[in-house]
Amino acid sequence: MRSVRLIPTALGLATALALTATACGPTETPAADKPAGGASSSAPAADAGDGGADLTKDLADKLKKRGVDLEGWKNGEWKNWDRETWLREAEDFVNPVIEGLWDPARMQSAKSPEQTITTQAGASGTDPVPRPVQAQREKTPYHRNAAPVGKIFFDSPQGHMVCSGTIVKDPRRPGKSNLVWTAGHCVHAGKKGGWYRNITFVPSYNDLGKSPAALRNAKPHEVYPYGQYWADWAVTSGEWIKSGGTNQAWPYDYAVLHVKPQRGTKSLEETVGAALPVDFSAPAPARAGTIGAWGYPQAAPYNGVIMHKCLDRATRFTTAPATPVMYRIGCTMTAGSSGGGWFRVLPNGKTALVSNTSIGPAGRNGWLAGPQLGSGAKAAHEMVSKKFAR
Repeated sequence: MRSVRLIPTALGLATALALTATACGPTETPAADKPAGGASSSAPAADAGDGGADLTKDLADKLKKRGVDLEGWKNGEWKNWDRETWLREAEDFVNPVIEGLWDPARMQSAKSPEQTITTQAGASGTDPVPRPVQAQREKTPYHRNAAPVGKIFFDSPQGHMVCSGTIVKDPRRPGKSNLVWTAGHCVHAGKKGGWYRNITFVPSYNDLGKSPAALRNAKPHEVYPYGQYWADWAVTSGEWIKSGGTNQAWPYDYAVLHVKPQRGTKSLEETVGAALPVDFSAPAPARAGTIGAWGYPQAAPYNGVIMHKCLDRATRFTTAPATPVMYRIGCTMTAGSSGGGWFRVLPNGKTALVSNTSIGPAGRNGWLAGPQLGSGAKAAHEMVSKKFAR
């Protein structure tokens, strides 16, 4: 596959990200299109925690109301994916911390099941297919070059899976955000099911960029330098919950996680030292200029443990008639990068998140597409921010 020269980094992501992009998500190989599912910061802590303290009584009571026994859930009941009891509505999200579940070996073995979709690009509102841009490895250590970017792990009926995500700012907790941006298909099964389980976020996963073989013998702080952050709330679009996985839903394939601080009151943003603002008024693709995408591609020829990025000029892509136009860029990252952030430099010189990896072409890796984040995405972000405002 032919590569193209990367756009010069006049984007200046040195402040919070070197404008490199990731894609996360299940390793899926759809019939036509597939879900594809860095900033300077302080040094990572040597002690990588295991996801946080015990549940509060309020959360335990909430689980009980949903018919979930806490101890039974932790002892394996979470593996019951019966469609009749699989929680799927917006208010149904539950994600009890299971201590020690995501150890380094389980993380490295996480893969994504193949599933087919029938997405076809719309005849109007779609530009010519961009030339492939060869994804580049992010510089190590990741905590110095792309600290807000990380890997998301979760369980589905098909097994444990992976995506990518980005720490984003919380307007109601300046400098103390616990919010992570990712794709809807990384947290909810859409039309075919409900909320995924055991969702955890690992900033700067595999900080030194070790190979899979070397990573098997790595110390925990090299695998998850800032520890693990379990999601205690998630919001995705109503369109994704209702129709996710169909042509009409891909432009709404975004999600916001609130994660649980590991110990005490120190936030994710304070611990990692960086978070990106989200631009909900980003211009149409023709005026967006150069966009960078970051992630941990999992499907061949990648191995899921190395952070990569692509830079390219945005073009238009539609998945069905009468649906919103998505951003599309040339990029060879594959599934596993779904949910990874897309970034652009604003007129004021600051870098902001403007999209996330959602879909790519089946049978080849040459481009990625992500939703434009408008009023619906802003409402999701606001909903999570308000819920945890103090």
